[in-house]
This record gives sequence, C-alpha cells and structure tokens, in this order.
Amino acid sequence: MQSPSAAPLLTIVVPTFNETQNLAELARRLEQVLAGVTWELIFVDDDSPDGTAAEARRLAQQDGRIRCLQRIGRRGLSSACIEGLLASSAPFLAVMDADLQHDETLLAPMLMALRSEPLDIVVGSRYMDGGSVGDWDGGRQQISRLATRISRLVVPATLTDPMSGFFMLRADTFHAHVRQLSALGFKILIDLFASSPVPLRFKELPYTFRNRVAGESKLDHQVAWDYGLLLLDKLVGHVVPARFISFALIGGLGVFVHLLVLSLLFHGFHLEFGFSQAAAAGVAMLGNFSVNNLLTYRDRRLRGAEWVKGLLSFVLVCAVGAVANVGIASYIFSSQGTWLIAALAGILVGAVWNYAVSSVYTWGRKPRPVSIASAPSA
Repeated sequence: MQSPSAAPLLTIVVPTFNETQNLAELARRLEQVLAGVTWELIFVDDDSPDGTAAEARRLAQQDGRIRCLQRIGRRGLSSACIEGLLASSAPFLAVMDADLQHDETLLAPMLMALRSEPLDIVVGSRYMDGGSVGDWDGGRQQISRLATRISRLVVPATLTDPMSGFFMLRADTFHAHVRQLSALGFKILIDLFASSPVPLRFKELPYTFRNRVAGESKLDHQVAWDYGLLLLDKLVGHVVPARFISFALIGGLGVFVHLLVLSLLFHGFHLEFGFSQAAAAGVAMLGNFSVNNLLTYRDRRLRGAEWVKGLLSFVLVCAVGAVANVGIASYIFSSQGTWLIAALAGILVGAVWNYAVSSVYTWGRKPRPVSIASAPSA
C-alpha cells in the first residue's frame, strides 16, 4: 500500500495569466530556497490562451507538490488568490506572482517569522529601509506612491507597502476573514487588512522588485477603476455595494451621452424629435452596457455570443426600469406636486431595478467549472 506523503507546512499560491515561460523556473527556484520545508505550489490560472494551465499540469505530473487550478469564464487576481488559498490545507499560506519579480529567497525568513513570533502576516516591502522598486521609471513610481497614500483610508499608516502582492500569513487568519473579503481588483493585501475587524499583527521584510523575465503583465488601464471599487467597498460597502456605485456612475455618464446624441440629431441634423430621442436612448443603453461589461462586471465579462445575449437582456431590463421610473415619478408628482423629488425618486427606483435585475439576468451567469489537476503522490 502506498504511504501518504507528508502534509505541506506551506502553500504558495501563484495567480497566472499568460505565464507559460515562467512556471518551471519558479518551481525550480522554490525547490532551492525551501529545502527542508514541506511545501506545495498552487498555480491558479484564469484560462490563459498561451497554455499556462497545460504547462502547470505538465509540471504537476513531474512533481506531486505542484497543482493547477484553472478557472474558466472568470478573471480577477484577488479572487484567484482567494480560491487558491481556500484549496490549501497547510497552516501557512503565501501569495506571490509568477513573473519572477518577487524575491523567492524571502519565503524562508517569512515562514521563520510567522513560526517564531506572534504575527498574523508577513509582507514583502519595497518601501521600507533595504527595499527597492528596482528599475521602475519615475511615472510608475509616482502612481505607486499615490495609490499607497490613498490606501491609508483603509489600512494602517505603519504598513509601508500596502500595494505589495508578496506576503505570507497564517491559514487561521485567512479563514477567519475570508467571508469579509471583497475579492475585487488586484490588491488582496489591502482587502485582508481592511476586512479584519481587529488590527492584524504584521511584520515587513525588505526586498528588491525585479524586472519581469517573461509573460504578460496583469496591470492594464482598468486596474485604477478596480482599485477604486475595492476602496469604495471597504469604506461604504456595508451600506451601498461598490458595484452599485459603479453602475450608477456609468448610468450618469449614460444620461450625458443621451443628451449629447439627442442634441446632435435634433438640433444639429434637424431630425424628428421622436426618432432622435429613440436613437439617443439606444446609443446610451449600448454605451452603458459596454462600459459596465468592461468595468463594473469585469470579472464576469461577456464575450462573443454571450455579449449579444447580454445586450438584449440589458435593454429589456432597462425598458422595464424606464416604465418603473416614469410610473413612480408620476405617482409622487400627482401626490405631492414637487417635480424634483418625483424625478429623483423615479431615477432611484429605475437605477436600483436596473442594477439588481441585470446583476442576476445579464451578468449573473452560473460559475463555469473549475479544473484542478495534480500529480499522484509518490
């Protein structure tokens, strides 16, 4: 009978997207720096088109300490980290990137600190004495510093690098707070600190951020929006969902687009008002759907045929919302005679309807299967 292998003391969770060229090298480096430690490596891949998941499975067939968790139909660095951490049974959990920019030699000191000191989490810091951002240009450094300052709204001022994606924590700490996590955006460390009802006991260790070796950066033009949603959720999410705020802001932009198109067609091209109004409403709905699909529901983004079906669903939802808007506004106006209050009430009811129903029927797809692969224990 095959004897069971030793349970891992440490799980390293690595979210991936188009990182095929880096996986084997990362595994090799972990083997070197974690000698004497029972560890496992979980790659959480968001269905990379470059075959990252297949490469992770190939490595898993060679090394039983490696696993692949492939998510289909979902995107998001924070949510990927959470799913990977939940898949572990180890008492200590680490998160790092696959791009080899994080210094893997810091893992052993992190583990030693957690095992010997009364700490909840150890963070790799680029900004404390001895740390560095490496070869970042001035613009990227300024953006990082600004994001760090803004994060002070929800994290301790003594944490020098709240934007770090390289940290290790106790599993019981993670499990105690996982249900409070927002899972929005790409900065799970901020989410962890902001979600804890009591201050986390933390320590920072300095490291130098390296240049990317290969693969694709997870940072794009939408991360600022994701970051803002995360902060909003931590600040007011217990009162108003951050997604609703995003939905409402985009809806306000849609009103501007509607008026702009209406003015252009009616006054500029002297088209009939009814046609101009209908065209403006159509353009505004298309714009609202597209931007919400891109930003508000980025982690559930619709593509291809699903995009077309989603648009039709969204238009139907908004049509019903418009009827509710007019009906409520008309009723309040006939009762109180105050047009502004009536109009605002109608807008609020329509917005809540559109958000609630489209969240379920337009972007509320059932989760796609998650594929988990690992090699048999030796």
